[in-house]
Amino acid sequence: MPITLSHPDKILWPETGHTKRDLLDHYEAVWARMERYVTGRPLSLVRAPDGVDGQRFFQKHASKGMSEAIRVSTDPEDGSELLSIDGFDGMAALVQMGVVEVHVWGAALDALDRPDTLVFDLDPDEGLDAAAVRAAALEVRRRLEGAGLRSLAKASGGKGFHVVVPLKPKADWAAARTFAHDLARAMEQSDPKKYTATLSKAARHGRVFIDYLRNGRGATAVAPWSSRARAAATVAVPVSWQAVEDGVGPADVTLGSKRLDAALKAPDPWADYEGLRTAVPE
Repeated sequence: MPITLSHPDKILWPETGHTKRDLLDHYEAVWARMERYVTGRPLSLVRAPDGVDGQRFFQKHASKGMSEAIRVSTDPEDGSELLSIDGFDGMAALVQMGVVEVHVWGAALDALDRPDTLVFDLDPDEGLDAAAVRAAALEVRRRLEGAGLRSLAKASGGKGFHVVVPLKPKADWAAARTFAHDLARAMEQSDPKKYTATLSKAARHGRVFIDYLRNGRGATAVAPWSSRARAAATVAVPVSWQAVEDGVGPADVTLGSKRLDAALKAPDPWADYEGLRTAVPE
């Protein structure tokens, strides 16, 4: 049954005036490109039922009154609940719940122990400009190519970029995380003034954090085309490597903007996602 929004004029982004209805319109517009990255895999949700200036909370499990369009399954490892969607009605149900960010596992529901995606989240320290994080993204890409892995870029809608590697789901989580950790550590060791692989704020001072921690079982990263819980109503958007080299910013695209329209009219920079799948080096 199609989802009907209650209070469609509820403002979720007070600074920009974007509403629930605007958010649903956004997902209708991007769904053809977004669907493959969010359906059939576990989700974690950032909800802001009173808008992004109000209380926000992270949700991984079912809640009372949740639509049947949001599927609930069980993780065989620990018996915990997993949320997922299998079509646009599920996405509409998330909007109805006041979900302002959708985060995804790096594995599909039918292969939970075989990751099919690696993500390097490049998080710059306060004060670093976008050029520093662009350079970090390009360096991650170069090192991945040296290891035989092909990658894609995503403007996170926040401070940095995500470098995304489509994987053949063969290796387990331990192998994926070890590879990601080793690459991040190698960057830190080769240029410790620019990069760190350590999570602490102190270690991040003046550096870009090469966050490899998205590559553990149950960890998530923001989905391509998801809105962000930020005042400017930014969107996480796939971008081409040429756009990164040309100076695209990590938070340039916002809900309903001309830049979003332009991105949807342009060729999809992730069109060959399936063709780029490679295996984690042994």
